[in-house]
Amino acid sequence: MFSLNKIYHTQLLFKKLKYSPINYSATYAKLTPKLTLIKRNLFLPNIQNSSPPFINKTTILPNRLKLPLTSFFLQRRHRAEFAPRRTKYRKAHKGRVPVRIGGSTKGNTIAFGSFGLRVKDGVRLSSAQLTAAHTVIKRKIKVIKGSQVWMRVFPDIPVTSKGNETRMGKGKGSFEYYACRVPMNKILFEIGGGNIRREVAKEALRLATDRLPVKTEFVDKETELKQKKIEKETETNKIIHT
Repeated sequence: MFSLNKIYHTQLLFKKLKYSPINYSATYAKLTPKLTLIKRNLFLPNIQNSSPPFINKTTILPNRLKLPLTSFFLQRRHRAEFAPRRTKYRKAHKGRVPVRIGGSTKGNTIAFGSFGLRVKDGVRLSSAQLTAAHTVIKRKIKVIKGSQVWMRVFPDIPVTSKGNETRMGKGKGSFEYYACRVPMNKILFEIGGGNIRREVAKEALRLATDRLPVKTEFVDKETELKQKKIEKETETNKIIHT
């Protein structure tokens, strides 16, 4: 443990040092129902002729405030779940799952891997559901060297909730979890690399479907390409005969 008197009288190591290495300009805590946003600006005084105190546990600050360094790494509920690092707004409108009436097919085909999992209905998936499905897939294919998992959606929409039988008014509810809106026929997960076999990929994605509240289908990139070729040939034949 260092005191300021010891810091002032230590040898000169960094002449151009304006601040000590302990420089937490802004420490943020994730917004949860019980944990509010925390912002702290902590600077030690300008000490040009002082050595940086490399401290393990605590530091005595000028106002005689003992501050453990571990307090800056604040714990958060659901830390293992997918969540954005920062959002522009703390809360968002409920919104609706998009229905593609214009014929858009964005994200409906496999782009990175060899096998995929496609959603058959529009649904809103929470970060807990996506995290559970992702961990199951990784656990299943981690034995295969070089195998990879791609998640094509990400939960970045904050969802709020209020208690049952609460009176109207008094603002929007508190933050509960992050979610994402997934339209129909969109690819959720992709598996590839390591010459992974079809049977292993199908089993891994089957385990993922058990964690999701929506109907899905297994997609093979090679079979889809063959089907597209057949459809194109049939269309050209129709045009030729007509």
